[in-house]
Amino acid sequence: MAMSAWWNDFHYANGTMHVKKTGAAVRIEPAIVQDFLNWCVFHGWVEFARRSVISDGPRVWFTPDTPRPWYLIWPVMALSRARMARSAAEADLIFVFDDSTWVDERAFPAGVPVINGRCNDISKTHVARVFEQVTGRALACDPMNPGGPYVEKSEQNAAHDGRILTTPQARREGYTYQRLINNIDEDGLALDLRCSTIGGEIVQVYLKRRPADRRFANCNCDVTLTDPAAVFSAVERAMISRFCAAMGLDWGGIDVLRDRDTGELWIVDVNKTDMGPTIALNMSGKIKAVRRLAARLDGYLDTRLQDQLSIAA
Repeated sequence: MAMSAWWNDFHYANGTMHVKKTGAAVRIEPAIVQDFLNWCVFHGWVEFARRSVISDGPRVWFTPDTPRPWYLIWPVMALSRARMARSAAEADLIFVFDDSTWVDERAFPAGVPVINGRCNDISKTHVARVFEQVTGRALACDPMNPGGPYVEKSEQNAAHDGRILTTPQARREGYTYQRLINNIDEDGLALDLRCSTIGGEIVQVYLKRRPADRRFANCNCDVTLTDPAAVFSAVERAMISRFCAAMGLDWGGIDVLRDRDTGELWIVDVNKTDMGPTIALNMSGKIKAVRRLAARLDGYLDTRLQDQLSIAA
C-alpha cells in the first residue's frame, strides 16, 4: 500500500497543520500529539497483523487518490482478502476515493463495478435534502425564519465549525442551516452515533461522547463500539439503508443523532473517505472494528463481482 510522500498532503503554519485538499485545520496541541502516538501504536499492530492475511481476493483500484494509512479503508484493506491494484487496467473493481465535498461525474470502464461512483455531493445541504426525500422530515431551515434554535455549518467536508444560533440572520455564502437536534444525553454530554456502512448496511456504530459546549468539535472524551441492533430498530436501519442508496454511498461513515425530546433519528453528515478507527476508542475496540469491517468488505466485494457477472451473462 503506497505511502510515498504522504507529508505533501499537509501544510504547517503558525502551530496549525492544514490538509491541503479539504482545507481542514488542526491546531498542534499536547492532546493531538498523544492522539498521533496512539495512532502509531495501532498502525504498528496493523502492519504486524497483515502478515498473516491471505490476500487472494479481488484487486481494487483507488482513484483519483490513494488512501493514506490514517483513512479507515487503509487498515480494513490491509486485513481483508482484497488487494490494491497497481493500475486501472488490472483492477477487478474501482473505488472512487476523493476527499472533496463535490466531485464531478466521471466515466468508468464498462463491466467494472465502481464503489462510491455515484456519491458526488456530500455537502450538508445535499445530505439534508436527501434525508428529507427519504423520511419526509425537514432538517434544513431558513435562517431568516428558523422557528427556534438552529445550527450554522460549513458546506465543506470535515470543517467541524458548527455553531448554534438563536436569532434570525441572513445566509452566509458557503454555509448551510439546520434545525438544532437535542442529542445531549442524560450525563450532559453530546452523543453522536457514528455508523460505518458498507453497501448500505450498518456494520457497527461508534457511540461518541463529548462536552456539550464542544459538540461540533472532533474531540471525543469517550468512544465505545456497539452493534447496530443495540441502538437502532429494524425500521430505523432500513431507513438508513435507503438513505445510503439515495446518496450513492457504497462505503463511508454517517453521523446520526437521536433527538432526546422526540426519539427521532436525524442523519446530519456523510463522509465517504472517513478516517479511523476513532482515536479515542480503546485498542481492543479498534482491532474489533477493523476486523469486522474487513470481513464485511470481503463479502460486499464478492457480491458486487457476482452481480456484475450476472449482468454480463
